[in-house]
Parts: sequence; structure tokens; C-alpha cells
Amino acid sequence: MKYEVILIGGGPVGMMLAGELALAGVKVCVIERLKETTPYSRALTVHPRTLEILDMRGVKSQLIKQGRLLSRGHFAGLETPLDFSVLDSSSNHTLFLPQSETEKVLEDWTLSLGAEVLREVEALSVHQDENGVSVKIAGPHGETTLRSAYVVGTDGARSLVRKHANISFEGTDATFTAILGDAVLSELAPMSVISRITEQGLVSIIPIHDHIYRVLMIDMERRNVSKDESVTLEEFRSSLIRTTGSDLGLNDVKWMSRFGNATRQAGRYRNGRLFLAGDSAHIHFPAGGQGMNVGLQEAMNLGWKLAGAIKGWAPDWLLDSYHAERFPWNTGLLRNTEVQTLLLDVTPLITELRSMLANLIQIPEANYQIAAQISALDVHYAPDAEARSHPLNGKRFKDLSLKLKDGQLINSYPLLHKGTFLLLHFHSNEQNSGQWETYSNLQVVHASLAEADADWNDVHTALIRPDGHIAWAISLSDPNPIQTIKEGIIRWCGDITV
Repeated sequence: MKYEVILIGGGPVGMMLAGELALAGVKVCVIERLKETTPYSRALTVHPRTLEILDMRGVKSQLIKQGRLLSRGHFAGLETPLDFSVLDSSSNHTLFLPQSETEKVLEDWTLSLGAEVLREVEALSVHQDENGVSVKIAGPHGETTLRSAYVVGTDGARSLVRKHANISFEGTDATFTAILGDAVLSELAPMSVISRITEQGLVSIIPIHDHIYRVLMIDMERRNVSKDESVTLEEFRSSLIRTTGSDLGLNDVKWMSRFGNATRQAGRYRNGRLFLAGDSAHIHFPAGGQGMNVGLQEAMNLGWKLAGAIKGWAPDWLLDSYHAERFPWNTGLLRNTEVQTLLLDVTPLITELRSMLANLIQIPEANYQIAAQISALDVHYAPDAEARSHPLNGKRFKDLSLKLKDGQLINSYPLLHKGTFLLLHFHSNEQNSGQWETYSNLQVVHASLAEADADWNDVHTALIRPDGHIAWAISLSDPNPIQTIKEGIIRWCGDITV
């Protein structure tokens, strides 16, 4: 096979996953029907957990150069903002950056690692057998069939891969539609922000650059229009006037579309050699700007697992853990967005409820909890049932400040740039601790905490997964740490000396 993994769909999720696979030495190809990255971007927000995982791959700094950092977010557009600055993260902020620019940075990173991107190519069919997957494609040079060991559908809500994998997509249809677009509004002062709910509907206006603003409107007079009906400039202007009282100097709309609040999730994220990620696995109203972010986090979760299966070191259960870990959290995400959608109504009852909730999230603890949820910093996976119990097992790995044996001070995330497992030894005087340094897919670091952290004070050794979650940690009280470490490495990494 020329390729070991084929990804169908070259949006940000496909590019992120391709980069993860290429980083692990997998021969990967992205099939994308568009000639180039679309300049029209629904997503604008990169949330804290996504910034953390991009930091783990050395990509975050490039994105920050192009975007704008914000310390606040929102829940259902309530008057009380969410405060991200108090979150326990080295990325305690969101990044305001159009999806097209995020996608371009990820594509450049992916190509630099050796992945192949086939543009102006469309997948026509996908068929799996016990030995691999056949993908029939059509492009500038006609039709042909590619083979690979696995295929991942990152091809959106109408996923071809999901259809050919016979995976259900259950949920609810849209009950209303909204209008989204990037408009030139000459009467607004630079960097103006508008967020308003009235009897006429909802409007949110956020500056992108110069006099171009992202405009989201739920016009009560037009909310029952089918999402398949095109938005006209006249409708855009009329809805803007109804929801704000003025057209705000509208003289151009760069792009505009209509979308609904349909909420659906794939019944499973894997069927044999076929996988789903991003919008092919779930769709929801874009409340809180979570959609692209969760897709990138799925790519981070799946990439190293597929690489392990291809390279031969992955335990049998590892590929199934993709669905087991991501499905429950994404179910919670869908409920989260449905709640926010309900709060976007303009009835007197909902208006009163919004006021009550706005007061409630002024309480720091409530604000923190919702901010952690929206930012995905609360995501943790079920602890490994066969590992020694420890509070850190399955948790997200924070960017610790470390002091190496030679006295050098470093942050921990750069240690994950290569996408390997990371074995952190905080107490490594045992005679045989150096034996793990011979493992090919495991980086061993001997360090101490440069800054006190209550969660880590009793840790003897921890194994960090390539996706920045803690596979297991053992405490200083472990009676036989060398044996425990050995069992933990074999459990997660298999025989990775080959």
C-alpha cells in the first residue's frame, strides 16, 4: 500500500490528524475536493485545551502571532462573561482567529512532516475488508482506487465515510435557523462588540479586522426559514435592522450562510477499519465556539492510537478506546450546546431565566466550572482499571515547570513535540530505572518540580500519553516502583523495543 491511512476531508480536523500520523512516521494522505483552503470561516475561537495540545506540538506560537488573545468567553451570550484568566492552564485564554488561518497553519505543519494532501480530488466510495480499505476517488486525471490500512472520515456532517461504514447518526432536526456572515459595517467604531437579545431576536457582532465584523443573527421573523434557502444581501440587511435598529453602515458581505440547531451524534466512532472525527461524528449549534475545538481534540486522541496499530506496538484495546473516551464527553458537549440554544429564546420566561443564570455565574466557583467545561480543560478519561490507583490517572497533563538533573529549567509541553510517550521520573535512584531509556517510542526524563504543585507532590513516576493525558502515575509509597513501572509501560505501549 502506498498509504497506511487515508483521511477524507482536509479541514482543520483532517490536517491535525494527518500531522499527528506523519509525526509518528505513518504514510498518510488527505483527500480534499477543494482546490485551496476556503477563506470563509465559521469557527473563530481556539479554546484553552486546544491551545494546550497545539503547544504540545510546537504549533501554538505560530497561531498566536496571527490571532488575538482574549481572557473572556460566554455561555449562551449571557451578560456575565466567563473568566478564562483564572483557569489552571498555561493557556488560560482563548485565541480569536478565523478557521481558515488555523487550517492553513495546520496544513503547513502537516506538509512539513511529510504528509500528502491531494486537492481537487473527491472520494466516491469506501469499502473495507479484512486486509484494508479501498477508496475510489475522482480527480483531474480521472478515477482510480487507493488502498490503505485505515480510513478516517473528517468529511463533515454529510460524511461519505459514515454512510459507507453503516454508522447511525441519531439526534434531532433543527427547530430554527440563524444567519452567519462576515460583513463590512462602516458605522461601527473599530473593535466594537455588540451582543443583544430583544423581542426581535438575537444578534452578536464581533470585530475580525478593519471594518469587517462577524455577524450572527437569529431573526424572529426569519427563524423558520429552511437552512437550504440561500441568504440574500437584502435579507441580511433587513435582519440586521430588525435586531439592532440600524444597518450599521452595511455596504458589503464577504460571505453569508444559514444554519440550524440540528443536533446529532454517530452511534459509534469506529467500525472496523473506518473511523469518524469532527463533524462527521457529531453536529450541533455552534454555541460557545466548541465545534472545531472538539474535532482537533479528537484528532489528538486518535492519531497516536492509529500509529501504534500500524507500527505494531499498540495493544488490541487501544483503538477501541477512541470511541470509549471521546463519545461520553461529546455527548456532554451536545447537551451543553442544547442548553445554550434553549437560552437563546426571547420569551419572558427565558428572559427571566437568563437574568437568573447571569447572576449565578457571577459566583466565582460557578463561573470557573462553566469556563472549564467550555474550554475543555475539565476533560479527563476513565482511569486504567489495571493500573495502581492514583488521582492523576486519566487526567489532562498540565504544563509543569520542571528542573532537569543538570539544573536546567524547562516547561513540560515541549517534551511532547515529538508525539511520543513521556516517562517522567521524579525519584529515579532505583538501580534499574535507566532501562526504560532503550524503548524506541518512549522519552524518559528525570526531573523535579521547579514550582510546587499539590497534585504532583507525591508522584514518583508518571507515564504521559502522546495526546497529553496521564496514562498512570505512581506515588512515593509504591512498594515496588520498578515492577509497577514495567507493568504500566507494557500495558500501554506493548513491546515498543522493535
